[in-house]
Amino acid sequence: MQLTGIHHLTAISAKLRENLAFYTGLLGMRLVKKTVNQDDVSAYHLFYADGKANPGTDLTFFDFPLPPERRGTNSIALTSLRVRGESSLGFFRDRLRKAGRQTGEIAEVDGRLTMSFEDPEGQRLALVDDGGDGPASPWENSTVPVDHQIRGLGPIVLHVHDLSRAALVLTSVMNMRQVRTYAVADAKAEVFVFAMGEGGAAAELHVSERRDLPLARQGAGGVHHVAFRTPDETQYHAWTARLRELGIPNSGEIDRFYFRSLYFREPNGILFEIATDGPGFATDEPMEHLGEKLALPPFLEPRRAAIEAGLKPIV
Repeated sequence: MQLTGIHHLTAISAKLRENLAFYTGLLGMRLVKKTVNQDDVSAYHLFYADGKANPGTDLTFFDFPLPPERRGTNSIALTSLRVRGESSLGFFRDRLRKAGRQTGEIAEVDGRLTMSFEDPEGQRLALVDDGGDGPASPWENSTVPVDHQIRGLGPIVLHVHDLSRAALVLTSVMNMRQVRTYAVADAKAEVFVFAMGEGGAAAELHVSERRDLPLARQGAGGVHHVAFRTPDETQYHAWTARLRELGIPNSGEIDRFYFRSLYFREPNGILFEIATDGPGFATDEPMEHLGEKLALPPFLEPRRAAIEAGLKPIV
C-alpha cells in the first residue's frame, strides 16, 4: 500500500482577486475549479492546476479573511512547482521581475535547479526543474508558452519541532522512504528527504527540525494542509483502516465529490490529507469549460442561491 505522490496543497488567501490574477495571469496556471469550502460555504475554494486538472498539479486556496501567517516551526514552509529546464526558470525569473516581484537566483538545491519567490501575500514558493520527468498537460489558453508552463507540484518543505516523531509517522504509518539528506546554505538544520511511490520531484517531502523558530500561526500567505495521492478507493479504504487500527485520530472518510478525503495530523500538528485520484474535476463540468462558473457538489446544489448571495465577486 503506497502513496504515489503529492495530490494537492491548500493555502490561505485574504485577497482572492489578486490571488486569481497572480496564479492565472502571471504564473499561467489554469483555474480548474471555482467552488466553495465545503466546511464553510461563505468562503471560496479555488483550484489552480495544469491543462487537464490532473491530480498532483493542484495548488488550491481557501478564501479566509485572516491576518498574515506567523512563520515558524510546525508548518509547511515552502511549496515547489515543477517546470522543465533551466530556460523555464529563466523565463519565470524575468517574467516575475518585470512584474515587480522579487525572486531568488537560479541555484542548485538538492541536485535540482531551483528559484524561490513569493506571491503578493507572502506565500513562499519555488520553481524546480524536474528534468521533464513524467507526463505534462499544458493549457492552450495559458498566458505562458507551452514549453515553460508549470507542470505540477514538486517537493513540499516542512519545518517541525520534533523530527523523530514526524519521521516515524512518515515511514512506519505512511510507508514513505527516507532517501537522502542535504544542507541548505542559509538554514540551520539538515533537510531529510522522504519519498513516496516511484519517488522523484512530484513525490517528495523535505523535512527539517527547526527548534530555533517560534511556533507558526496559520494566516494569509500560509499553507493550510498538504494532500497525498492514493490511486483508488480500495487503497483509500485501506488507509482509513490503517489509521483506525493504529489509533491515530482522523476525520473518517469524507466525500468531497471530486475526490475522497481522509484527514489527520502528524505529531507536530501539521494537517495531512490522503485523497483519491478520482473522480476528478470534469465530473460536473466539461473539461474545456472547467473553472468558468461556480461549481457546487450535489449535496450543496439545493443551497446555491444562498451560497452565491454570501460570496463576494472575485472577477
